[in-house]
Amino acid sequence: VDSGGQGLLEVMRGAYDAFQGKEIDYSAIEASAGTKMVKPSEQAETEIKFGYCTEFIIMLEKEFTAKDETEFKAYLESIGDSIVCVADDDIVKIHVHTNDPGLAIQKALTYGQLSRMKIDNMREEHQEKVIKDAERKAAEAQQSVPEERKATGFIAVSIGEGVNEIFKGLGVDYIIEGGQTMNPSTEAILREIDQTPSEVVFVLPNNKNIIMAAQQCVGLSEKEVVVVPTATVPQGISAMMNVDPEEPDAQVILQAMTDAAANVTTAQITYAARNSDFDGFAINEGDYLALCDGKLMGTDRSLDVLLERLARMASDKGAEFITIYAGEGVSDEDAARAAALFETVCPQAEVSTLPGGQPVYYYIVAIE
Repeated sequence: VDSGGQGLLEVMRGAYDAFQGKEIDYSAIEASAGTKMVKPSEQAETEIKFGYCTEFIIMLEKEFTAKDETEFKAYLESIGDSIVCVADDDIVKIHVHTNDPGLAIQKALTYGQLSRMKIDNMREEHQEKVIKDAERKAAEAQQSVPEERKATGFIAVSIGEGVNEIFKGLGVDYIIEGGQTMNPSTEAILREIDQTPSEVVFVLPNNKNIIMAAQQCVGLSEKEVVVVPTATVPQGISAMMNVDPEEPDAQVILQAMTDAAANVTTAQITYAARNSDFDGFAINEGDYLALCDGKLMGTDRSLDVLLERLARMASDKGAEFITIYAGEGVSDEDAARAAALFETVCPQAEVSTLPGGQPVYYYIVAIE
C-alpha cells in the first residue's frame, strides 16, 4: 500500500473478517494488475518518475461534493501518482507525487485557501540517501580494519590543546580530558583502556586526585593495567620521555617512568576565585597564586613577582632543565618574557617555552 490510511483500512478489514468467522487464505497474495513488486534495493535504482512529493490542506471556501472529490482525484492522477485526497468537513487533505507541484496548487486554489504546504524533492532525497549510505559503508569498512596491536599502550589524563599534542607526540594512544576541576571517573578511564590496541596499558593520571580512580581499573579489565603515579602534567611528560618501546618487561618500564617523574618539580601559577586562608596565607579574590608541588609558595598581584620567586626556587634547586608551558590566553610575548626571566635567574639551566593551552593555570613550569 502507498499510504498509512490505506494500510490501516486493510488491517481493519482483516480484523472484521476474522470477527465474522470468515475463512481467510493466509498464502501470499499476488500484486494487483499493473503493479510490479520490487525489492528495496531495486526500487532505489529505479528512476523516480515524479520528483516532487507535494502535500497541503485546502481550507474550503465552498462546498466540496463527492463529484468534486472524484474530479479532483482524476486531475491529480493526470499529473502524478500516489494520490491521497481526503475530505473532512471544511478541509481537504492532499498528497501527490508530481513533476509540477504548481499545477496541483493552482487547481486546489479554486476550492479555497491552502495551509501546511510541503514540497520535497524526492530525487534530491534519494541522492542524499545514496551518498549517506556510501559514507556509512566506508566508515564501517574503516572501523572493521583492526588497529595494529602493540606490546604496550599508553593513556594520559590531560587538558589543553598544546599539552595534548605533546603527549600524542610522545606515543600516548588516548587522551582523557581531565584536570583540576574535571576529574574523570574510573569508568571513563576503563573505557579507554579496553579500546587501547595492546595487552599492557600504562595509565598516567597526571593529577594526585585521579591516581586512585586509575588504580581501581586494575583487575577490572582483561588487559594488564599499570598505573604510573604521576601527580602533575610535567611528571607525565617526563615519564613518557623515558619509555623504552623495545623493553618487554612492563615493570622495568614502570620503574623508569616512575624514576623520571620523581625528578620533576612542578610549579604553577593560577589565581584566587574567592577570599580564603590556605597554608597560612591570607588569600584575596583576584590574587595570583604560586604553587610548588601543590603547596602554596606565595601570593601577589603581579605575575612577574611570582615568576621571579619560582625562578629563584629553581636556581636554588640547581635546575638543569626548565620547561614553561604557557596557559590558555597567555600571549607569545608574555611567555617569552617569562622565559627570559628564568634565563636571567637560572643561567646554568636550559630554558624552553611551549604552548600548553591549559585552562586555570597561566603557567606550568617543569623543573628538572
